[in-house]
Amino acid sequence: MDQWPQLHYPAWGDTHATLHRWLQVVGKLRVAQSPWINHSWHVSLRVTARGLSTLTIPHGKRTFQVDLDFIDHQVRVHTDEGRSNSLELQPQSVAQFHGRLMGILEELGVPVAIHAKPSELEDAVPFHEDEAHRAYDAEYASRFWRVLVQCQRVLETFRARFRGKSSPVHFFWGNMDIALTRFSGREAPRHPGGRPNLPDRVLRDAYSHECSECGFWPGGEEYPEPVFYSLAYPEPSGFRTAAVAPEVARYSQELKEFVLPYENVRRSSDPDAKALEFLQSAYEAAANLGGWDRAALEYPLRPERRGPARTARSA
Repeated sequence: MDQWPQLHYPAWGDTHATLHRWLQVVGKLRVAQSPWINHSWHVSLRVTARGLSTLTIPHGKRTFQVDLDFIDHQVRVHTDEGRSNSLELQPQSVAQFHGRLMGILEELGVPVAIHAKPSELEDAVPFHEDEAHRAYDAEYASRFWRVLVQCQRVLETFRARFRGKSSPVHFFWGNMDIALTRFSGREAPRHPGGRPNLPDRVLRDAYSHECSECGFWPGGEEYPEPVFYSLAYPEPSGFRTAAVAPEVARYSQELKEFVLPYENVRRSSDPDAKALEFLQSAYEAAANLGGWDRAALEYPLRPERRGPARTARSA
């Protein structure tokens, strides 16, 4: 199995668009049922050994969970009473997916009413009316998940270097990226907002404090290339012209962040090292130019442990 599979955006663009909206339907269940947590950390999904999961979602005194399985290509819903049901991940419209999932929740006694329109997308056709997006290429959906598995591991390694406030490594279905955010500890200027179909108050809460954010994004219609990315908010003077390694990394004027093409990472002799080099270099540019107290916020860099842990018995 190719651990870092090819993910050429044009080859799966239709599946990407459909899957993005399916993931939003699932993610909005968390929004509807969970108490608000700063920086919207309660809305994200988590990468699992088979796909993506909401983890536990409260429903009154009860709990349920939705898991997307990109090996068997199913969505499974489980409740804390031991009941479960599933639907197939296969070519079907967003409206069909929405109706079938909501029907399962109703059947299991955990009905949920969600905001019916996609977030952060210009095309905000309500889920229950969207018959246009219906593609599902199982191979590419599985490839996308396998990339997320590798990115999860690399980002967790990067997260472990930081002792300051940091987000979890988590998947945001609004922008369809896996992300990690580090914070300097200082408040940030009021965010201007302006993302399509996303309340400005949500962005202002997400970027309420000075931060360096990084992760992996599979691309989109406006920028059809998968990339590792790193941004700073507020962006310090000189950030966009900073020297960031490796040399192929560049500042994207369209995205307002540094990007490293995924293809450059996957073709590297050591993809982990290549991605970590980029993440560390872009973070240092943000932290140094922003005047962060790095000595207080970071652990000293040390060799990353690779492979299985050694136990006392095996040592």
